[in-house]
Amino acid sequence: MRPILTLLVLASAVLLAGCDQLGIESAAVVAEKRSAEGKAIGGACRHAARAIEDCYTLNKKADKAAVYAGWRDMDDYMRENKLEPVLPQIKPEPKKKPPPAEGEEAVADAAADGKDSKAEDDGHGPAKAAGGKH
Repeated sequence: MRPILTLLVLASAVLLAGCDQLGIESAAVVAEKRSAEGKAIGGACRHAARAIEDCYTLNKKADKAAVYAGWRDMDDYMRENKLEPVLPQIKPEPKKKPPPAEGEEAVADAAADGKDSKAEDDGHGPAKAAGGKH
C-alpha cells in the first residue's frame, strides 16, 4: 500500500509541475507582467512628451504605480542622454457617436415627427386648427 501511495504522490507532483507548460500562470507571473506592461506604457508616454496625468487617462486599466515608475525611468534616461521627446505624428481621431439601437431609432423618429407637427401649430390649440372660436 505504501509504495502505491508514494508512486501516486510522485506522479501528481510531476503533473502539477507541468502546469506552466499548460499555460496556467501563477499570481506572481501575472503581477510581474502587469508591472512590466505599466512601465512600458509609462516610458512610452514620457518619450512621446505626454504628461503623466494624460498617460493615466489614456491607460485606465494600467497599474498607476508601474506607469509612474516607467515614466520616471524614461525621464531620467532622456535627461542623462539629452534626448528630445518624439511628438506624435498621427492626430487622434474624433470620437464618433455610436449608432442608436433599433428601439431608440423609433423613439427618435417619433420625437422628430412630434416636433414637425408642433411647428405647424400656430400655438392656439386644436380649436383654432379645427376652425372653432375661442
